[in-house]
Amino acid sequence: MGMAEKTPGAVVGVDVGGTFTDLIELDPGSGRVRLAKVASTLENQAHGVLTALQEAGSDLAALDLIVHGTTTTTNAVLERKLSKTGLITTEGFRDVLELGRRTRPQAYGMKGDFKPLIPRNLRLEVAERMDATGAVLVPLDEAGLRAAGQALLDQGCEAVVIHFLHAYANPAHELHAADILREIWPNDHITMGHALLSESREFERGVTAAVNASVQPLLDRYIRRLTDHLAAGGYGGEVLVMNGNGGMVSARRVALEAAKTVMSGPASGVMAAAYTGRRSGHENLITYDMGGTSTDVALIRGAEPTVSNEIEIEYAMPIHVPMVDVRTVGAGGGSIARVNPAGLLEVGPESAGARPGPICYGRGGDRPTISDANLLLGRLDPAGLNAVEGGISIDHVRNIFARDLGAPLGLDATGAAAAVIRVANTKMAGAIRMVSVSLGADPRDFALFAFGGAGPLHATALARELSIPRVLVPARPGITNALGCVVADLRHDFVTTVNRPLDTLDPGHLAQVFARQTAEGEALIGKENIEIRGIRRLYSADMQFQGQTHLLRVPLDRPEVAVETLQELFETAYYKRFRVVLDDIRANLVNANCSVIGARAELDLSSLIDPAERKATLDQAQMSRRPVWFADRDAGGGWHDTPVYWRDYLPEGFEITGPAIVQQMDTTLLIDPGDRATGDADGNIIVEIGGE
Repeated sequence: MGMAEKTPGAVVGVDVGGTFTDLIELDPGSGRVRLAKVASTLENQAHGVLTALQEAGSDLAALDLIVHGTTTTTNAVLERKLSKTGLITTEGFRDVLELGRRTRPQAYGMKGDFKPLIPRNLRLEVAERMDATGAVLVPLDEAGLRAAGQALLDQGCEAVVIHFLHAYANPAHELHAADILREIWPNDHITMGHALLSESREFERGVTAAVNASVQPLLDRYIRRLTDHLAAGGYGGEVLVMNGNGGMVSARRVALEAAKTVMSGPASGVMAAAYTGRRSGHENLITYDMGGTSTDVALIRGAEPTVSNEIEIEYAMPIHVPMVDVRTVGAGGGSIARVNPAGLLEVGPESAGARPGPICYGRGGDRPTISDANLLLGRLDPAGLNAVEGGISIDHVRNIFARDLGAPLGLDATGAAAAVIRVANTKMAGAIRMVSVSLGADPRDFALFAFGGAGPLHATALARELSIPRVLVPARPGITNALGCVVADLRHDFVTTVNRPLDTLDPGHLAQVFARQTAEGEALIGKENIEIRGIRRLYSADMQFQGQTHLLRVPLDRPEVAVETLQELFETAYYKRFRVVLDDIRANLVNANCSVIGARAELDLSSLIDPAERKATLDQAQMSRRPVWFADRDAGGGWHDTPVYWRDYLPEGFEITGPAIVQQMDTTLLIDPGDRATGDADGNIIVEIGGE
């Protein structure tokens, strides 16, 4: 590895989603861009990846690099389709994974189902004990460990977790246990809790290790299949896999820390947003990715996405490895609208999926969805109905809306469709508030980065609802996650528990922790056969006031920080978040965090919209006109005669004043009356929100 001096060759980013596998190939030398969108093959994602490469016409032998975002681990965890995994833990603590924290699945209910990842009969105990300082209280029972390992093998376990109390303070017993198990274990699927997460909380550390071990064999087999197929097709370069932290790691070692690939799909979209925003001069962004079943939102400050190691992907499923902080709500194009028994309109989280899908897909769907509402309001092209499988008419959609929603609500079909959009927008605005207002950020200081197949349809309404001044729509919103794979950097994150009150903290010890983390990260990047143009290091501390439970992340400018400065930084961060001053209480430094980032060569995005396709005038880019319903702020709503433009035809330096619609292959952008849209050199559209 070395600093990049030559122009890189063609790079492919391929992201596997729940419905589609998206691919983008960028060749910096020629400026050529190739795109593909094919159906995902969830039973074996490698088939979809290979089909996308074939569809794009990619020459495997000529590619420099393939970067892959996968949902293999995320789907396995959420669907509980996991490898049989055992756990060996400290005597007396086999039920930690099941006891969890004092929480309930539903805050206002006395019932709730929870099934731990590893069943009780596969959680075994051995005699050993460390105290919180790392001192040995009970030596490791080696014979008991061997017996436990053999018992798990006899029960058919494919992977094993070693999870000992206080191993973060002294990992000697976990390391020794792993050495013993390697003598009898038939594969490399041995996860030590401290190696994946050096955190003091045994429940979170144990769950993270259990996730890692139970998906490790699945990811390993999948990556081997994929790399073998690519090699057979003539590809001789590296395959990098997206992690949930927005960075990449070599396919050769990704399965060792398989839990880090959870949420890699949403993370890749956020990384594309950060990259695109930095190039366009919008470094503070709220990302808004609306797909078919859900909407993901995240926060970016200074072109750096918010990364958290406090993510819980579902109830009692904390995965405390650093991941891009993405919040999800069940509102997508396929979300079903219904009137509940109380007479209230609800939208989502139930989705029509890809099959049968919305009514307008013509695949047998007969329940109103957000996509159907957009169609009835003129926001989606009615001409597209001619291409659907079942030949559905717009009158058929209108009749179902009038019957199922309009009649119980006292509205006509148009009013019902408008109500569906309003309710959906309210849900999505709530998700945006979760990553902004609830974290002490003012949405007015950000731009809304809208992508996904349905994001640009709702973006301007959400921006107006939240007083966000502008919307940034990338050149290819429907394949933004694949673009994120292409532009992402190499990244390794480290979390080390310090757990010291500031008045007892040795700043030299904190600097030593950061130095060890930095050295390890640089060594890992050095092992990758990837050209980089430099290394960045990000430092932060997870802190709390003494006596508190929850943590607050405090960014640090450098690894050497005085104790007084740490206290001031924490108090400032606490005030920004909660608007409370607690200057009489001392702070506690819980975790030291370091991210080591190997920056890859800059890529030019200006060819994402083919310059040869652009027309000379705006009139030449206009396809048609049609009536579109807008929620007018004064009159409550009404129809407007609206021009429809084709995105690829828009001339350089165009300016469009709403109402208007901009269509392209993978999405539709709605521009409200009074909004003003312009384009930039990379093909992005910036919409300035008009009115109050």
